[in-house]
Amino acid sequence: MTSKQLPHERRKGEAALSDFAEYVERQQALRYPTKAAQQTPQNATATTTGASSTTTSTTAPEEHEHHAELDDILDSLNLSESGPRIRLRDLLLSNDGDSLQKLADLVGERLDEGHGESVFDIGFENHGESMRLTKEEWEVAYKRLTQAAAKMDADCQVLLTKNLGSGGDLDGTPSRDGDVSGKVMIRHRPSVAEEVIETRIAVVGNVDAGKSSMLGVLVKGDLDDGRGRARVNLFRHKHEIETGRTSSVGMEIMGFDSHGQTVLSDTPGRKLSWEEIGKRSAKVITFTDLAGHERYLRTTVFGLLSSSPNYCLLMVAANNGLIGMSKEHLGIALALNVPIMVVITKIDICPPNILEQTITQITRILKSPGARKIPIFIKNREECINTATQFVSQRICPIFQVSNVTGENLDLVRAFLNILPHHGRYDADAPFEFHVNDTFSVPHVGTVVSGIVKSGIIHAGDEVYLGPDGLGKFMTTAIRSIERKRIGVPAASAGQSASFALKRVKRKDVRKGMVVLAKTESPPKVYREFVAEVLILSHATTIKTKYQAMLHVGPVSQTAAIIDVDRPFIRTGDRATVAFRFVQRPEYLVPGDRLLFREGRTKGLGIVKGLGYDPGKPLGGVSVEDGGKKEEVEAGGEAGGEHGEVKVGA
Repeated sequence: MTSKQLPHERRKGEAALSDFAEYVERQQALRYPTKAAQQTPQNATATTTGASSTTTSTTAPEEHEHHAELDDILDSLNLSESGPRIRLRDLLLSNDGDSLQKLADLVGERLDEGHGESVFDIGFENHGESMRLTKEEWEVAYKRLTQAAAKMDADCQVLLTKNLGSGGDLDGTPSRDGDVSGKVMIRHRPSVAEEVIETRIAVVGNVDAGKSSMLGVLVKGDLDDGRGRARVNLFRHKHEIETGRTSSVGMEIMGFDSHGQTVLSDTPGRKLSWEEIGKRSAKVITFTDLAGHERYLRTTVFGLLSSSPNYCLLMVAANNGLIGMSKEHLGIALALNVPIMVVITKIDICPPNILEQTITQITRILKSPGARKIPIFIKNREECINTATQFVSQRICPIFQVSNVTGENLDLVRAFLNILPHHGRYDADAPFEFHVNDTFSVPHVGTVVSGIVKSGIIHAGDEVYLGPDGLGKFMTTAIRSIERKRIGVPAASAGQSASFALKRVKRKDVRKGMVVLAKTESPPKVYREFVAEVLILSHATTIKTKYQAMLHVGPVSQTAAIIDVDRPFIRTGDRATVAFRFVQRPEYLVPGDRLLFREGRTKGLGIVKGLGYDPGKPLGGVSVEDGGKKEEVEAGGEAGGEHGEVKVGA
């Protein structure tokens, strides 16, 4: 058999990927329900029943996705009719203290919805009608909004104005009607470190795309010299500095204060420590710098899945285009259903005709059936602000063209990152669950684990379960202290990255992929076997039982074997229900977890549907015809038997 994929097979795989991403998104909505989903349970039940069968036509999911996305956008615009409301214009222009308090309450609501920040449009009512403000009225309204925000411990920053005539880059294209309007960012001033807004961005792209250099320039504020000076601070190992290639998962943070300014050192060229950035910032963006070389794909896949990013930043070198591992990384990001931004670097050394080819290639790939994105090229501040505020829709893909040496368009990237809305599903009311991404042994502190709080809230001093070990057992330990961005905090809640110092635990007993769970009466259950719905992205031959591959589920990476499939074999582009068995040890899984399996390059992705597997109930509904009689065959680990004709039920 040839290992080369035929074009029709590749197209089939791409189309199936985009359908499967929508299905996974719906399953995720069931695992982490939002308020809107909890109010309409009938939609959820309809989705689950429809999703269990293999989709052949793409119309139904398309419609569902479209409506869900519309609901998100309508929610963000606050278009729901909830009884008579006072007009915003009256609140902004009246002078009495009562209306100021109402405006402050409204600002507080918006800040809660946006997790500590919100973009306010002075000049438009909630339902989009123009307030028809003059220049003087707009300035009065802005002053009132600043006063209301100050009551809620928040600051205002003007992002963009229209018809105000303020000059500079804040003035957008004038509108025909001449009404004055402006977008204002309101951000909460954190009183303690745990109130800081956090957004995680995974940075991927092919080797030599300029990922580490770009992060170095963004974080330090200095430009690169074209010889890799900016990236040196990001490297963790000596061989990385010598070769200039990232081989591990690097972390870097960038802070914005409540006025939207980047937190930088007063001394040129000096890099601030994480503690300084954390104390001075109201919003922190954590970049996960991943390796671009094919040799380190395992590390990159681990970094992408374990850091559970809110956004993905794909770097493309203008003189190379989307080559090598870039497509692989883009495929994984699409599979995880994470909003994607593209940055084209090195435009200062790239000839115009090559840059044009790169842009055409990126546009074609983003519009392909596998990605189905709408590329938006951001060339000025107005486009940047409008795209960032509309980034609720995952169909949009902003594209920046930057140079780390001349600094061209880097201010647009910073402005975009500053306004980036909160994205991700986290349930702070659910039981506590924390995934271990890395382990350390710190002198005078002991064993420290770092990772992401998936759900719930944890306080220093709480007793927890840590596990599973090689035998699937959990040990009881306690949290000695908690740190976020190297700053000690009393508690950590869902969606935050944190480090815990554990009591009475040796470092050799902890590994990546373990979980920390709230202590309950009975220890949690772990499973060696589980059932998942999978999609095969690319495989040269057919996949049957006994096939083994490297399986990644969140921070868990372990070899797993297929022990049962719901049909005789599966090929590229097929969706199937498959039972897996871990080869080494059992792991802690939850239905709804995303998984990815690979053999070298990525072979397929899926979502966990059920835990445990009963050999007495094979997945395929296999039956044997023998002399006109049908009798069920118990599959002892394999789907189907060798006695006569095998029938696979739907």
